[in-house]
Amino acid sequence: MMDAPLLPLFILLTSLLAAPVLFALPERAAKLRTAINLGMAALKVALVAWLSLKVSEGVIYDLRFAVLPGLEFKLQADPLAILFIALSAVLWLITTVYSVGYLEHGPHRARFFGFFSLCVAATVGIAMSGNLFTFLVFYELLTLATYPLVIHRGNAEALRAGRIYLIYTLAGGLVLMLGTLALWVLAGSTDFVAGGMLADLAAANPLAAQLLFVVLIGALGIKAALVPFHAWLPIAMVAPAPVSALLHAVAVVKAGAFGIMRVVYEVFGIDTAQALGVTAPLAALAAVTILYGSLKAITQDDIKKRLAYSTVSQVSYITLGVALASPIAAVGALAHLIHQGLMKITMFMAAGNLAEGLGVKRVSQMNGVGRAMPGTMLAFTLAALAMIGLPPLAGFVSKWYLAQGGLDAGHGWVIAVLLGSSLLNAVYFLPMLHRAWFRDAAPDGAGAPGHPRIGWMLAAPPVTTAVLVLVAGSFASAPFSPLEWTRFIVAIEYQE
Repeated sequence: MMDAPLLPLFILLTSLLAAPVLFALPERAAKLRTAINLGMAALKVALVAWLSLKVSEGVIYDLRFAVLPGLEFKLQADPLAILFIALSAVLWLITTVYSVGYLEHGPHRARFFGFFSLCVAATVGIAMSGNLFTFLVFYELLTLATYPLVIHRGNAEALRAGRIYLIYTLAGGLVLMLGTLALWVLAGSTDFVAGGMLADLAAANPLAAQLLFVVLIGALGIKAALVPFHAWLPIAMVAPAPVSALLHAVAVVKAGAFGIMRVVYEVFGIDTAQALGVTAPLAALAAVTILYGSLKAITQDDIKKRLAYSTVSQVSYITLGVALASPIAAVGALAHLIHQGLMKITMFMAAGNLAEGLGVKRVSQMNGVGRAMPGTMLAFTLAALAMIGLPPLAGFVSKWYLAQGGLDAGHGWVIAVLLGSSLLNAVYFLPMLHRAWFRDAAPDGAGAPGHPRIGWMLAAPPVTTAVLVLVAGSFASAPFSPLEWTRFIVAIEYQE
């Protein structure tokens, strides 16, 4: 069933066209800037809801134009795209509210929100890319749009972090461009096709197909923060809290993980990838990253760096689920794309509130903060317990399906990885919760709670996303829940 192709374009334009307007507004036009930000974000959510309904009814959205003979710029809205777009749209709205409160009296707000809007446009473009060429265009736009956000504070530490961020991400983009060119030469197309399109190439020249897989996954693995390409992520935590939340929950690392999904499922096809013997090494790399990230998180006293290494670990759950080549594990991986976003954005916004309201930036300073900021810390606590995997929270649902998928694929070692990761999650999260709720502030004032200085635009967003963490887990089987939508996607990708 074909429908007009303009709805995905309208969704893209809500943030793309907002950017130049936001750049042009003077700093003093705070109310107008806030109205544009919130208005466009709310409109995007409404349009994505409409698009989701249409796609669930079988409507196909396809917009394309030729760039070169045999090479097209292509936008499409399929169920996998909807999953990522919905995450981006909802969290953009919530993060916009948070950002307005966070930067209320800060400098360079026009620049921040302009690039913030471009970042969301790039993320939506990545989600709706119908081929690897279009994906590459938006993937590089995302790099360029997020760099000014990383260096927003403009100090030496931020500029150094920005340089490292660019070195890693531009190198990954260059390799991805070479991989895209190789795909076009070898296959004559860069289209994303359910079930993949490289079966003939893999049969005729398996070595070329294997090398292509390594190139594409290696390129995407940089933004997905797979070991050993993860070092940029903790360094980029010098950025303001809304940027950290965006990098970890919605944009950069998720773009890498989403790209890995597209390559495995719709460039190679899961059966072809498995036949080439490339899924097992990818699963092993994901498992190493899961455990390594958790071990590094334990050693971090800086709250945001601890959360950053946690992201290195948690995002690799998605890659692990894809690489296990089991439809059950795929459900867990796709659900975790949403669940990890909700959990991690909650924690970064809460960390931002602690820094802004209490000046608390280190784990060792967290004594008594639960009593000083109960709403913020309740949200943080719920997200942390979900990360550990406590039922009935969202993180438990993801891990349950990943564990079942590991058994389904005949890889019992996955259970050990998941249990080990959950144990390590507890080791670095529970001491934070213990300090916050059960320890008193030091008598010398170090880490003393004081009186929080945050308004509702900072307080409400983490509480909202924490509620979503609870709802996504407790009502996982409800219609249009993330879990139910992932089952819909898996039935398509595995052609069940």
